[in-house]
Amino acid sequence: MSFTDSQLERYSRNIILKEVGVRGQKKLLAGRVLIIGAGGLGAPAAMYLAAAGVGTIGLADADVVDLSNLQRQIIHATSDVGAPKVISAKETIEALNPEVTVNTLQGLVTSENIMTLIEGYDFVIDGTDNFPAKFLINDACVIGAKAFSHAGIIRFQGQLITYIPGQGPCYRCLFPSPPPPDAVPTCRQAGVIGAMAGVIGSLQAMEAIKYLCGIGTPLTSNLLTYNALTMEFRKIKVAKRSTCQVCGHNPTIVKPLDYEIAACDLKSKPA
Repeated sequence: MSFTDSQLERYSRNIILKEVGVRGQKKLLAGRVLIIGAGGLGAPAAMYLAAAGVGTIGLADADVVDLSNLQRQIIHATSDVGAPKVISAKETIEALNPEVTVNTLQGLVTSENIMTLIEGYDFVIDGTDNFPAKFLINDACVIGAKAFSHAGIIRFQGQLITYIPGQGPCYRCLFPSPPPPDAVPTCRQAGVIGAMAGVIGSLQAMEAIKYLCGIGTPLTSNLLTYNALTMEFRKIKVAKRSTCQVCGHNPTIVKPLDYEIAACDLKSKPA
């Protein structure tokens, strides 16, 4: 493929990077990234992926925009309150970069549809904020051999790790099973500073960009944590567990599971 004059100007800052160049930009334009959760984490991730020229972005979310979302979910505006998040996000992305194809699923992601949903994408971003959803995404991506970025934020803290098939641990290697319901507070219950979503969501976008371009070192064996109050990043080495239920030597989870009713109801606890 050849670039148009408009594309050469739009993506010039990417192309002049020796790590990206023309070849890397072509990979981005051909890339397909699915974002599950068009909230705090998904918002900055989607906007930076669109700005970078990722050709196809998928958005899955069952929720509508609420006024309380606007403190951190920067892809939505006041005029979008009451609108489906995937539609609001699609409109923002298309205004930013009309060349991006945006696919939307306004509904729940469950064990019944997640394998079909992730099938057409190169990379998956977990932008959810409830444990059943995170385990569902992890299991589906491991089973379906899809690279994905896990992240979580609360208060002034965030974390992320990247899974690439055949490289390093999955989310279950860190946390073998979901905690009991309501054992861990959500952002709705404990609060979160809005800019935290921007920091961690942008890092998820960076991991996707690196993966699509085939550059740099992904967070495949390290959990990256961030404390905004002390401005400290920390990389924690994480090993793959041979007994992991989904990526271990003898996996017992061979298909995605829903752990509770509406396990992936993204409107219940948006990031």
